[in-house]
Order: sequence, then structure tokens, then C-alpha cells
Amino acid sequence: MKNIIVTGGAGFIGSNFVRYILKENQNVRIINVDKLTYAGNLENLKGLEENPRYVFEKVDICDKEEIKRVMKVYDVDTIINFAAESHVDRSIEDPTEFINTNIKGAQTLLDVAKKMWIIGEDKYKEGAKYIQVSTDEVYGSLEKDEECFTEKTPLNPHSPYSASKASADMLVKAYYDTYKFPVCITRCSNNYGPYQFPEKFIPLIMNNCLKHKSIPVYGDGSNIRDWLYVEDHCEAIYKVLLNGKLGEVYNIGGHNERTNIQIVKKIINYLHDNMDNTINEDLITYVKDRKGHDKRYGINPEQITKELDWTPKTQFEDGIVKTIKWYLENQEWLENIVNGEYEKYYNKMYKM
Repeated sequence: MKNIIVTGGAGFIGSNFVRYILKENQNVRIINVDKLTYAGNLENLKGLEENPRYVFEKVDICDKEEIKRVMKVYDVDTIINFAAESHVDRSIEDPTEFINTNIKGAQTLLDVAKKMWIIGEDKYKEGAKYIQVSTDEVYGSLEKDEECFTEKTPLNPHSPYSASKASADMLVKAYYDTYKFPVCITRCSNNYGPYQFPEKFIPLIMNNCLKHKSIPVYGDGSNIRDWLYVEDHCEAIYKVLLNGKLGEVYNIGGHNERTNIQIVKKIINYLHDNMDNTINEDLITYVKDRKGHDKRYGINPEQITKELDWTPKTQFEDGIVKTIKWYLENQEWLENIVNGEYEKYYNKMYKM
């Protein structure tokens, strides 16, 4: 039985990956290491509590002794690091936690794993692997007609969040270059799908539509993102886990570039036509643009397609409908999150 630490496994992408890998591979045990900050939610993993191949450890990835304990107890030979502070607005307001979790946390994982897996100079136990799950935001911004990001695109982050992720990526690369530590880095485009924290764009739109609240849209809504269905992302990471070349970066994109306002109107129109005709575009409220707001992201995933035979399976038109339906069917899950501190933060950020 292969023992894998998934950090941040109670978050959006992490929890989807835990479910995906347990279904795909009967010979793995997942140790979910999560601090359970505001975006970590064990309800995302409901139903797995009795699975003998799933273990939860409430641990901060910055806690070296606790990481060492978990790795020793479960004889871990693989780490997939999803754990990250990821909301750009929060990073602009206060970058401190982003530096701690995204940089210091990654360094702690690397340092402990290196010491526990090493068997000789530049040699590590068989099958050992560390995967750093990163973001296309480390590349900066594209102009409208510019070629998409490749793995060779220089890092040029523009927010404290993306700068912290770029820093972690560089640390991971340095561990490979210096120590030949067995790593891969993945950089994905914007994910969407089930279990996404409602501070994020698509579930925020859903929640506000259902409550007939104003939907805040930065600037004129023309910023472009490449959208990737979360299960397609999980499949790509799994392929990197199985066959990714050590030391490589793999870009993971959805071939689904859309403007923010297109996404907003798509969701509004679907809900208007299929659920409640009082939900309409009058809910859209244009707000002051985000500081340093990147104009466009676009991923070229040609390398992972050629090397690992991965392509996104979910077209945006299908994925967005599946996502809308999931939130409609799981309104209790949404309601359990959207209260208290989140509401205070939401109101503060958008001054509603």
C-alpha cells in the first residue's frame, strides 16, 4: 500500500483529488494533512470517514515536528502539496499568511521529506515524489492576442498571492537542482466545480443569485481566465504522480478562455431560464477594479498532452451546467459556510 500525504485535502481542489484518487487507485492510502483554516471544510469529504484508506490529520504544514511525525507514523513516500492561501483579495489586504503558508509551509515539507527520504548523496527512497500544485498566476498577465503561457514563460507575478506561489515554485526547483530531490511542479488555470469555497468567483455568483443579492464584478468584467473543470485537473495531477518526469513543470489548462462578465451572465441566464425568472442581469454591480488586476490568463498544456497523454475532457458549456446543478443540489453545504466571519469579510471587501 502506497501512503500519500495530500496537504490541503479539505479544500476545494484537494478534496476533489482525495475523492478522485481513492476511486482510481485501490492501492493507496491518503493522509489528508490540513490546518482547517477558513477555506478548509471536512464536509467536503463527507462519506470518507469510515474508509480504511483515508486518514485525516489536523496539522499545519509549517509545523516541522508534526509533519515529521505524520510522515514517520504512516511511512509516507509521496507528498502532493495543495495547501495554500489562494484568495488574491485577501493577499492584497494582508500578505503575511500567504508568505507563511505558501512559502514557509512548502519549505518545511521539502526539508522534512528530504531528510526522511534520503538514502545517499542525491539518492532517495524508491518511488519518492513531491508534487507542488501551483497556478498560472505566477506567469503574470497576457495581452488579448498574446500566445498562451508555456512552461518556459518567465515568472512575473503581480499580486502577493502569485508572488508567494512563484517563490514556492522556485524553492521546489532549487531542491531539484541542488539536491536532485524528486519533484514535479504543476501550474493550472482557474478551477471550477463542486466544493469550491464561496468566496471564489463562480460559487459567489451562485450564492448571490440564489439570495437575489448584488453580484460584484471588478472593473468592466473584461478580464479573461482559462477555466478548468476540477476533475480534469485531478486526472492531470494523477498522471503527473504516476509518470511525470522529475524536475519538470507541467501546465494544466482547460482550453476555455472566457471573460468574467461572460461567466456571470451564463450563470444568471441558466438560473433565469431553468429555475427562477426573477434572477436576471439587474443583479450585476460593477465595482472598483482590483489592484494589479491581471488582464488575461491562458495556458498551453501541450507538454502534458504529449508526455502524459492528458487532455481536458470537460467542455466549459457542460462543466458549468454540472457545477450549477451541484450547487443547486447542495444548498445546505453552501449555507453552512456562508455565515459569520465570511459574511463580515465579504461585506468589508465589497462594501455592500
